[in-house]
Amino acid sequence: MYDSSYASVYDTVMIHRGKDYDAEAALIAGLVRERSPAADSLLDTACGTGLHLRAFSGHFGRVAGLDGSDEMLELARARVPGLRTWRSDLREVALDTRFDVITCMFAVPHLESEDELVSVVQGLVHHLNPGGVLVVEPWVGPEGFTPGHVSRDLVEDGGRTVVRLSHSTRVTGRHDRMRMVVHYAVADPEEGLSHATDGWEMSLFTPEQYAAAFEKAGCTAEHLRIEPFAHGLWVAVRADG
Repeated sequence: MYDSSYASVYDTVMIHRGKDYDAEAALIAGLVRERSPAADSLLDTACGTGLHLRAFSGHFGRVAGLDGSDEMLELARARVPGLRTWRSDLREVALDTRFDVITCMFAVPHLESEDELVSVVQGLVHHLNPGGVLVVEPWVGPEGFTPGHVSRDLVEDGGRTVVRLSHSTRVTGRHDRMRMVVHYAVADPEEGLSHATDGWEMSLFTPEQYAAAFEKAGCTAEHLRIEPFAHGLWVAVRADG
């Protein structure tokens, strides 16, 4: 399932999680315009299936997407007509163009270390126009993580039922790393039953680590505690000319 239909299953779950993508995009656009009133181009990194991009397209004249999955990008292009996309790991971004705004919504925790965080932020800032704005959605830090946390989704959509379960633990001997195991089960009227389990480790970065990464990249940055983002947003401006 992860090789063939995972993007579609992921998309179904994310659509039904109750997130207001239009409201989030409008809020971010407002924060950007406070810092860069003329901003007109936006790149959404780790864009997934384009749920935020569709909303961003109503606020910026040119939007583009970057993701590590061809299947995700295919759905994003179907959702946003004319969308330009690149397939790339977040740690290896090397594009031939720059943007007024770059967003990274909840992908940074997948980085493996503080060094990778610094490198990724520097790489994204390199793709900003002078005075451009980088918006990063962080996640929980070491002190806020709850070992044993269980998350569940049950989605019914067009006759198909999707169940997503996850369980999170702290990596043995590491205060700053956690492991999440995710199980999907799908019941489809035509395709029958399918299921898959996967797991990965994630980083629990501190606010100080985020702040240091932005400073090393030559940005002025602030951490805004703002709803509906559970852990706020980091909004950074490329300060050099």
